[in-house]
Amino acid sequence: MFQSLVGEPVKQAKVLSSVELKRVVAICVTMQNGKRNRLMLMLSHYAGMRVGEIASLKWTDVLDKDLKPKAMFYLKAENTKAKEARQVHLNAKLQKELATYWAQLNRWKKPERPVIQSQKGAHFSPNSVVQAFKRVLVAAGIEDASSHIGRRWFITQMAHAGVSPKVIMELAGHKQLTTTQRYIDVTDEQKRSAVDLL
Repeated sequence: MFQSLVGEPVKQAKVLSSVELKRVVAICVTMQNGKRNRLMLMLSHYAGMRVGEIASLKWTDVLDKDLKPKAMFYLKAENTKAKEARQVHLNAKLQKELATYWAQLNRWKKPERPVIQSQKGAHFSPNSVVQAFKRVLVAAGIEDASSHIGRRWFITQMAHAGVSPKVIMELAGHKQLTTTQRYIDVTDEQKRSAVDLL
C-alpha cells in the first residue's frame, strides 16, 4: 500500500507468487475456453500488456509472413493507453504459447482475425478480458486481484531481477518512471534481506 494525497491508503493490485501463477495457469486448462484464457493471462504476465491491448490484437500483429510468432511487434497507437505506438517483446515461452494456440485454431485460423476471439469470431472487448481474468482467478482461489495483476507481476519480476528502470518503463509503455515504480511489489522478506546487508 502507499498513501494517497489525502493520507488514505490506496490498495494496489495483488502480485502473484510463482506458485500462485502456476496454479492460475494450470486452472485454465480445466475451464471452458481455457486455452484462450491461458493465452490472455500469459500476454498479461509475460508481455505486460493491458487488457485493452490484449483485446485489440490481431494475428497479423504477432505472426510473421511465415505465420510464426514474432520476437517483437508494435502495438498501434490507437490501441495503447498513451495513444503512442510501442514495442512489445515476446520471450520464448510466450512465442511457444502463441504458436500452440494458433496451431489448434480451426475455422477461425485466419491471420486477419483477432487473437482473442469471442465464440462468434469477433474481438473480445476489454471488459470481456477483465471478466475472463476474474473467473479464472476466483476459480484458482486468488483474492484481491485485478486486471492489472499481470502487469504488476511483469514489472515486479524485472525490477527484482535488476533490469534497468528505464528499460522496464519503456516495456510497460509508461511515460514517467514514477508510474512504473508504483507497480513494483516489495515483500517483507525483501525488506528484511535489505537491512541485513548493513
